[in-house]
Amino acid sequence: MVFEETVVLTAPFDDVVAATKAALAQHGFGVLTEIDMQQTLKAKVDKEMDHYVILGACNPNLASAALDVEPHVGVLLPCNVVVRQVDDTVHVDALDPGLMVSMTSRDELAPIAADARRLIGEALAALVAG
Repeated sequence: MVFEETVVLTAPFDDVVAATKAALAQHGFGVLTEIDMQQTLKAKVDKEMDHYVILGACNPNLASAALDVEPHVGVLLPCNVVVRQVDDTVHVDALDPGLMVSMTSRDELAPIAADARRLIGEALAALVAG
């Protein structure tokens, strides 16, 4: 089961994080949270790792519609987007919003998830296009 969509870029890590936030914003997603896993794991368990940032992205209109259908879907929000260093490249991984349909078995969420998937896909495509 594929649960994410990934694009691979060769730009500097911080530039990719900024571009990812901008692309998400252009497609209706705000970034509600930003977790620097590299910094967090170094501080908490003294683990060294490459750059790894988790962005909690939310499209308010889609989130509101999903919550109207299934209030418990909030445990699956926001949609996580990961920006991570892999050798000389930077991967941007976006959670497939379709998971909220399969995990809840609420078919009414399918069109909302499809819209979210399309918008996230467009944001990732914009990153690749530069």
